[in-house]
Amino acid sequence: MKIEIWSDVMCPFCYIGKHNFEQALEKLPFKNEVEVEWKSFQLDPTLDAAKPQNTIEYFKEKKGFPAEQASQMISQVAGIGRASGIDFNFDKALIINTFTAHKLLHLAKKHGKSSEMEEALFKAHFIDGKNVGDQEELISLAVSLGIDKDEARQALSSDEFNDGIRQDIQEAQNNGISSVPFFVLNGKYAVSGAQPAEVFAEALQQTYKETVSPFKDLSQNGGASCDTDGCSI
Repeated sequence: MKIEIWSDVMCPFCYIGKHNFEQALEKLPFKNEVEVEWKSFQLDPTLDAAKPQNTIEYFKEKKGFPAEQASQMISQVAGIGRASGIDFNFDKALIINTFTAHKLLHLAKKHGKSSEMEEALFKAHFIDGKNVGDQEELISLAVSLGIDKDEARQALSSDEFNDGIRQDIQEAQNNGISSVPFFVLNGKYAVSGAQPAEVFAEALQQTYKETVSPFKDLSQNGGASCDTDGCSI
């Protein structure tokens, strides 16, 4: 069963959603049959890649929120994060253009480590206060996951993954996805937002039952039929 997740590195609810989704999946008997694909999305592609801002500044300048309102919103999100086991450090978080970070995610996908990289990027941004728009910081994350340093530098310096990132974003637009996180379950159902683990568990179970698990035979006795060895009555 395939799960596609649209997400952006600087989205706190994407981090919360990831934790709740993984918590739900871990308890399901078919967890090893699930393939997760992380898709790129940019909440604010107009951000300058060379000028990081702190969270309060961003809300004031880009969203027009007073500092007090921005602080209140951040505090509320931090509380939701703690309930999911995440200790956000918004005082250190640097708001930056995430396009380069998405290059690293696509490189990690090539190595079968996209979920690990997504977690590493979230932690770097929201907890460690790293600049996830800085190439050297991103290379360090790649190396920490066993990806070759020179390969990471080449990927981040080139246009190798640009089309893939833009394709993800265009696919989201084509499907009416305007906010993240957004989860598509085996191409049949969708779950939007950082839902509780119980909601993810129910959605995953329903999707598996309807799209993956074998048919349940409702007949009392086997009827006349044919198979590769012939027919029986």
